[in-house]
Amino acid sequence: MRAIIIGAGIAGLATALRLHQIGWDTLIVERAPQRRGGGYAVTFGGIGYDAAERLGILADLRAKAFDTTELVYHKPNGERRFALDRATIAATTGPRSITILRGDLEAVLYDKVHDHTEIRFGATLTAIDQDSRAVRVTLDDGSIEEADLLIGADGLHSATRALLLGPEEDFLLDLEHKVAVFMLERRPAAIAPGATGTLSSNGRTAAVIGVGDGRNVAFFGYRTSHARPGEDVATQLERVYGDLGWVIPEALAGLQQADSVYFDTVSQVVAPQWSKGRVVLLGDAAWCVTLFAGYGSALAVGGADRLGTELAAHPGDIPTALDAWEAAIRPEAERKQKLGRRVKGVYAPANPLVLWLSLLPLRLASLSPVRRYMIRRFIEG
Repeated sequence: MRAIIIGAGIAGLATALRLHQIGWDTLIVERAPQRRGGGYAVTFGGIGYDAAERLGILADLRAKAFDTTELVYHKPNGERRFALDRATIAATTGPRSITILRGDLEAVLYDKVHDHTEIRFGATLTAIDQDSRAVRVTLDDGSIEEADLLIGADGLHSATRALLLGPEEDFLLDLEHKVAVFMLERRPAAIAPGATGTLSSNGRTAAVIGVGDGRNVAFFGYRTSHARPGEDVATQLERVYGDLGWVIPEALAGLQQADSVYFDTVSQVVAPQWSKGRVVLLGDAAWCVTLFAGYGSALAVGGADRLGTELAAHPGDIPTALDAWEAAIRPEAERKQKLGRRVKGVYAPANPLVLWLSLLPLRLASLSPVRRYMIRRFIEG
């Protein structure tokens, strides 16, 4: 059996690994000219953590994971509001989870699959044709590839989804925020090694996150009421955040040296079906729970693992396997989407009272009696 996978991100690579384990051949088609790194840090747990154990990559992920030594919440002028220490942070995430940079998670998966699958970089999907026997895809160089299954793991702006179901505007739910993420060449002096500093003010959130090995990520998230159509990322961030102090000027200056920048709206994908015939969508192309839910990477790896399980359980009957897979994954994805829609209202609140209320649980967690209880309950058992 052969599958063509569109997208060499976390979802696509995890799918290639799982399909290799059940004896399938795979071809990955990736529009970028080379593998991308960086991205924001994610808490990787739940079905993703369980799947990583089954896929045999958990030890490799743990080797690249990092612990935040301190999470400090700041006022717009840089003064500290409060902070959480390492043990309290661990208690809030639970024992079966790790914190890892998206690019590092992708690197682990790439190392596991690149000897077993062909990865064709710098290529894009232009057409899909399928019948009861096979699916054929046309690429932008005019070549045609045939397989038993086509998997669209090509992210929020999925070309596979557009060709299969229709234009993306029919399926994207805008959560009215934008986000920019990039790696910093130098750690701002005001951020301790391994620490994360963050602030929220007037519908804007910014953070500098230590992600291990001396690397640091700058993160900017804000309500789209601050955005203006047509502005490039540097112009927009300078205009939206230029009045803030602390490490913001230093982080904005670091944008000029960044190798790559993730800059996009925060949107969910809400589709009534994830497959049609021999074509299936997986990961953000199918559901995109957004960073507000904080579960996208885990769902991508867990979804890939379950897809392989269902294909192995229904040999030769791809439609049945895909139906069973969607029935298993959709409830979890929809729960996380609902969480993301609830969280958007307090993510970067414009109202100071809402900001205070959104930080209250974390303020309580920083208090010694609450912190000791959480550590006893969730770490020491």
